[in-house]
Amino acid sequence: MNQDSVLSKQLPFLKLVPLALAGFVAIMTETMPAGLLPEIGASLGIKESLVGQLITLYALGSVMAAIPIISATLHWPRKRLLLMATVGFFVFNAITALSTSYILTLCARFIAGMAAGITWGLLIGYSRGIVHPGMVGRAIAVVGAGQPVALAIGLPLAVWLGKVFSWEGAFWTMSALSLLLMIWMIIALPDVKGLVPQKKLSAYRVFMLGGIRRILLIMFMWILAHNILYTYISPYLSDFGLTDRVDLILLIFGVSSLIGIGIVGILIDRWLILLVKVSLLAFAMGAFSLVIANQFQPLLYFGIALWGISFGGVSTLLQKDMADRAGDNSDVAQSMFVTVFNLAIAIGGITGGVLLEKLGASSFPWAIILFSALIFFCLSNRKRTAPKNTQVPVNRNI
Repeated sequence: MNQDSVLSKQLPFLKLVPLALAGFVAIMTETMPAGLLPEIGASLGIKESLVGQLITLYALGSVMAAIPIISATLHWPRKRLLLMATVGFFVFNAITALSTSYILTLCARFIAGMAAGITWGLLIGYSRGIVHPGMVGRAIAVVGAGQPVALAIGLPLAVWLGKVFSWEGAFWTMSALSLLLMIWMIIALPDVKGLVPQKKLSAYRVFMLGGIRRILLIMFMWILAHNILYTYISPYLSDFGLTDRVDLILLIFGVSSLIGIGIVGILIDRWLILLVKVSLLAFAMGAFSLVIANQFQPLLYFGIALWGISFGGVSTLLQKDMADRAGDNSDVAQSMFVTVFNLAIAIGGITGGVLLEKLGASSFPWAIILFSALIFFCLSNRKRTAPKNTQVPVNRNI
C-alpha cells in the first residue's frame, strides 16, 4: 500500500504542536538573556556587554552543529534525534540557571545552541513526514508558528519571569517546559524513519541541487535586512521620541507576524511563489512607510505592521520551497537554512551597527529597500519548476 494512502488528509494538529513548541523553546532559550542583561550581569559579576555574548555563543553553537550533525545522523529515526535535542534544552537551561561561573555559562549556552541547530534542522522534514503531501504547506506553517510567537512574547516574557522568579527562575521555567515537551513528544509524536544509505546525498550535493542556493541567498538577504532594524529598534525609535514605547512597537510587530503566518498557512499550498512576492512587496512598502514616517508619525505604526506581516510567513515560505526541492534530503537542506539564517542574524547586527555609527538609524529603512530590490532580482530569475532530481518523494512515515 502506498504510504500516502495511510496518511489522513486532515491536519494532525496535536502531532504538529509539539514541533512548534520545540521551535518556541529554541527561540526563547536564545533570546532570554537580552531581556535579563542587568540581572545576569549582577549575578555573575560581569558587564552587560559580556552577558550579550551568551546570545552570540548560542548562535555559534547552532551554526557549527546544524550541518555536520544532521548530515551524520540522516539514517537515525528522527524522533530519537529530536528527543536528544530537547534533552539538551532541559539539561543546559538547568545548568545555566545553576551556574555561578561565566565560563561554564558560556559553555552551557554553546551546547544549548547546538541543540537548537539540530532542532531547526529536523522540524521541516519531520512535519513533511507525518502529513499527507497535500497538507505539507499548512503543516510547515503550524510548525513555523513557534518562531514568531517566541519573537513576539519572548523578551516581555523573559522580563516578567525575571521579575517574578529571578533570572535563574526564567531558565528553570524553560528547563521545565522542555521536560514537559519531551513527555508530549514521547506520547504524541509518531516516529519518522531516517534515510537508507542509497537515498542519502552529501551536504555538497544537496547544496548543488537546483534552486537551493538561490533560496539560501534570498533568505540570507531578507534576514540580514530584517535584523538591521530589529537589532537596533531602540535607537531607531529614539529618532521619533519613542524610546519608552519599544514594548508597544515590538507587540505590534509580533501580532502582525502572527497574522502573516496565519495568511501563509491558509494559502501556501496553492500560492507559494506569489506569497513570497507579496511578502517582499509588503517588506519594501513597510520600509518606505518608515522612510516618510518623520513627516506623518502614524505611518510608523503602519510600516511596523507591514514589516511584521511580511516577516511572519517568509521563513515558512522559503522553507517549504526548499523542502520541495530537496525532497528526502530536506533535513540536510534545512540544516543549511539554519546555518545561513544564523549567519544573516549576526551579519545583520554588524551591518546595522556600522550604519548606526556612520549614517544614523534613519538609514535602516533605506537599507531594507536596497536589499528588497536585490531579492526581487533573485526572484525574477527564479526557475519556475524544480529540477527532475528534486521531485517531492514519498513520505518517510512508518
